[in-house]
Amino acid sequence: MQVNFKALLCCGLLLTSTMSMAQQMAKGTDFIVQNKNGLMDKREKGVAGVSVSNGREVVLTNSKGQYQLPVGNDNIIFVIKPSGYSLPLDKYNIPKSFYIHKPLGSPKDLKYAGVAPTGKLPAAVNFALNNSNEPDKFRALVFGDPQPYTETELAYFNRAIIDEVTGIKNTAFGICLGDLVGDNLDLHPGYRDATARIGLPWYNVIGNHDMNYDAAADSLSDENFEANFGPANYAFNYGKVHVIVLDDIRYPNPRGGKGYLGGFRKDQLDFIENDLKLVPKDRLIVLAFHIPLFHIDGDRFRPEDRQRLFELLKEYPNTLSLSAHTHVQEQLFYTRADGWQQDKPHHEYNVGTTCGDWWSGRPNEQGLPLSTMRDGTPQGYAFIDFDKNTYKLSYKTAGKSADYQIKLVHPKVVSAGKAGGSGIYANFFIGHEGNRVEYSIDGGKWKQMAYTKSLDPAYLAELYPFDNLDTLMTGRRPSEAVESSHLWRVGLPANLSIGTHTIDVRASDDFGNTYTAKSSYRIEPAKMIPLPAKR
Repeated sequence: MQVNFKALLCCGLLLTSTMSMAQQMAKGTDFIVQNKNGLMDKREKGVAGVSVSNGREVVLTNSKGQYQLPVGNDNIIFVIKPSGYSLPLDKYNIPKSFYIHKPLGSPKDLKYAGVAPTGKLPAAVNFALNNSNEPDKFRALVFGDPQPYTETELAYFNRAIIDEVTGIKNTAFGICLGDLVGDNLDLHPGYRDATARIGLPWYNVIGNHDMNYDAAADSLSDENFEANFGPANYAFNYGKVHVIVLDDIRYPNPRGGKGYLGGFRKDQLDFIENDLKLVPKDRLIVLAFHIPLFHIDGDRFRPEDRQRLFELLKEYPNTLSLSAHTHVQEQLFYTRADGWQQDKPHHEYNVGTTCGDWWSGRPNEQGLPLSTMRDGTPQGYAFIDFDKNTYKLSYKTAGKSADYQIKLVHPKVVSAGKAGGSGIYANFFIGHEGNRVEYSIDGGKWKQMAYTKSLDPAYLAELYPFDNLDTLMTGRRPSEAVESSHLWRVGLPANLSIGTHTIDVRASDDFGNTYTAKSSYRIEPAKMIPLPAKR
């Protein structure tokens, strides 16, 4: 076969020319703000040693605060906020940490619009920083899936959750772990308006219900998210904590193209690797994503991606993962048997959701959907209290006081000496197997309750009327119950005196906190069914 070397040379020159056009160098400076115009002037000095990324590569600014990074035609340049500094916020309280570079914009044929054409790369992409007295002890607010499918459900979110936390004090920032909306991406601006009311710097994670489902490739499935919230993969520092936010939804599914799969692209794993190279080993690494890592058992998360993530974290002794997606609450601990490469297990907190069971159930005291989750966890949100590179978790039920941490379920009245196999159930929302849960009757000796993985009887009681009454219930039928990972049980004592008896329950979490709950039941003389008269 003859080879036309002249043609090959021309093709090579054309390819080189095309690549040079597509691959440019973004340059800029991270600088300390002294005025309010957001522009760098002569009085404002650059900040050295700040990480900046294009979503794959991560570089540090030089002694003058300058950086440069390669960019193509679809890149977001972002600064990784350093500890001791804050970023200006936009009107939605989203940090101004990024610049979107899409000269041609997002694909035009998407149902939900992405980013408009951004035009030529600016001569300088600068990021403003403010000096901040940032403590090592601080609190973060964490939301799981708000997931409104309609304007009505968005109003539920505002009433049930946002109204309660608006103006919250002593909280450094908030983060929502995906499914900001439920497939209707026209609701993204309304969600953004809602979280802006809280008054905190707000970070967002993409969920599987926040994607452009008509995207031809995974890299294009976040176009609408980017237009409304910025990058889907990014990082920031606060105190001794380094947070990495990740899009862990592969869409379309690389295994056949149908639906989605949990996992990461190579460029994302490269970003994590390049980012961690610049993070001190004594920092607490917090990973925030939507689909939990434990879904690997159901073939819903790529095992090779999870394993690569574990390898990247092997030199960091202090780690925590945050996920949502399941609409239950669960604590997971990964050991060497799971591929984790340290003796100390890796903890993943699969956070309960702000929409609970997708805004279902009968109306509560506020006239909003009760929306208890399928494992008996009430609708709510979480807090993380950080102290240097350690953390403590807590869960807050929406509409209840902060000390409501345990729900007790038991018969209210039983026959003397005949409990009939009935029991006392304690749903300890933040708990997990291995926590100590105890009970006391009438102020007597404390005894341990037995951990059980079973359906929550309180949730079954909520579900029962929707399936058994002959009148239509107000609200949408809740989902089927699933096993709860934070349920304890003991048989109900019935061999006590006739009358009312008190139940006290106490539960201890992993962080030195003890929570209590109180209830009572009555013992009455047995009522036997009389023998019917003969006919």
